[in-house]
Amino acid sequence: MTSTASTSTATTSTATMSTAIPQADSISASQLQALIESDPAIRILDVRTGAEFETVHIPGSYNVPLDTLREHVRDLADVVHPVVLVCQSGGRAAQAHDRLTDAGKHTLHILEGGMSAWEAIDGSVVRGEKERWAMDRQVRLAAGSIALAGTAASVVFPPAKWIAGGVAAGLTFSAVSNTCAMANALSKLPYNRSDACDIVGVLEAIATPSNSATPSNSATPSDSATPSNSASASGR
Repeated sequence: MTSTASTSTATTSTATMSTAIPQADSISASQLQALIESDPAIRILDVRTGAEFETVHIPGSYNVPLDTLREHVRDLADVVHPVVLVCQSGGRAAQAHDRLTDAGKHTLHILEGGMSAWEAIDGSVVRGEKERWAMDRQVRLAAGSIALAGTAASVVFPPAKWIAGGVAAGLTFSAVSNTCAMANALSKLPYNRSDACDIVGVLEAIATPSNSATPSNSATPSDSATPSNSASASGR
């Protein structure tokens, strides 16, 4: 019986060691670090705008903005490799997760806290030469400015106070629905646009065997950016 128990324990231990991918939909930044080191098959999809991606991103990640992901959700759902979704704080990654899950994608995870959490633990990043504000910050500026303008205008035109009320209602709906119409509108501005996402190249790259995959954008991390720490500018 002792021998049987030892064999069972060894089998369980082996199974545990071979299971690198967490079962939970959300993973922490430290878990992602461990996955990058232990599982070359992992694919990181960054669903922020091209401008945000060019400003800073995780080495080896692929930029597929949320709008582009919506158009190619079936193709992305067919990727056999495990995928981790990344945005700035987690909201857009959650939307991408819902769409890909509905399309049948499994082994799909969200980086909890997004790039903010990744940078908080000093995760390796590639930084571009031009810095742009993250979308969350742009939304706060736009919403605050509109509300402030409405409040100030109400001094001479009282009905203008409802502008501030409308912004407040919009933010409330955004929180409840986990969507953001203002972010969608801002993402279409030239400031947030770039040619970083070559979706055809990305789809080809993430479908290749792990030993030959290379981050595919119009400008790869090694071509256009310098890492902020000791990590090399090239992808995995």
